[in-house]
Amino acid sequence: MTCYPALSDSDLRVFQWAAGHGRLTPQAAAELGLSESELRHSTEVLEQLHLLRPLPGGPDGGPDLVPVAPDLAAASLLAPTEAELRRRLADTERMRAELTRLTPLYEQGGPGRAVEPLDEILELDAVIDVIAGLTARCRSEVLTCQPGGPRAPHLLEQAFTRDLAMIRRGVRMRTLYQHTSRRHAPTQEYVQRISGAGAEVRTLTALFGRMIAFDRETVIIPHHEAYDGAVVVRDPSAVAYLCAVFDHSWTLADPYTPLGQPGGESALDEIKQAIVRLMAEGMKDEMIARRLGMSLRTCRKHIAETMETLGAGSRFQAGYLARARGD
Repeated sequence: MTCYPALSDSDLRVFQWAAGHGRLTPQAAAELGLSESELRHSTEVLEQLHLLRPLPGGPDGGPDLVPVAPDLAAASLLAPTEAELRRRLADTERMRAELTRLTPLYEQGGPGRAVEPLDEILELDAVIDVIAGLTARCRSEVLTCQPGGPRAPHLLEQAFTRDLAMIRRGVRMRTLYQHTSRRHAPTQEYVQRISGAGAEVRTLTALFGRMIAFDRETVIIPHHEAYDGAVVVRDPSAVAYLCAVFDHSWTLADPYTPLGQPGGESALDEIKQAIVRLMAEGMKDEMIARRLGMSLRTCRKHIAETMETLGAGSRFQAGYLARARGD
């Protein structure tokens, strides 16, 4: 990989001088307070970075050095490197696809080969590939628990395309979100579309954690250290336990209804009740917001409204008054 020189202050001043005069001449050294060797070094750096280029017809019969627009210099300088990166990326994707094709052979295995109960995956691209493979092979059911705030619209669109393909194969799909997702317009649209196709979506105030279960045989959960990583769980007892936790939460959850529509306000009441409980436990605003999947600003707005409604002068008093009222 090519290593490019870094621009020094002298290099920048020389380029600025050349840009102001339309060309670079030896006069620049005196005006900039540089020695001839310093000017020569900066000239070499700027030429190497394609920020200066020679044109024939200089005043002394030699080439004239003229400045080049930085965006054009970047295009000509980096084109070979970018082409090499694209080639390497294409090779990487091709090899990933080739290796992913072997996954079913590994999972089927031979007589006597045990399937690994846990697989750690530390790279995001690898996690995406594993989920894509499990999605493509899913036969009967997928369970998804998605705590946290709303997802970006482009991620929801990708999810819709993937999920719709499974539903059309006859896969039953159940998804748990937090109540706060009912305020998010892109999530509302996604739920309306995917529910119309046959999926089931419910919400709870707080969820137990992120997971995706395929056919009650394989579960994807977050890695405890690698932020972009995941753990693939295949151990039958662990899978059964995680699916039972999902089923229990599902029975407690409410069908997804956008806030502001009939049936949606009960979710808002549950959110406020949860905030009061967490305040009484001494939990900080940031932790409450993270636990309930909402922005810090929204959380603090709910806290202020709750304290005003209860006539509380402190967070602890709000929790006490709420318990006294049976909230």
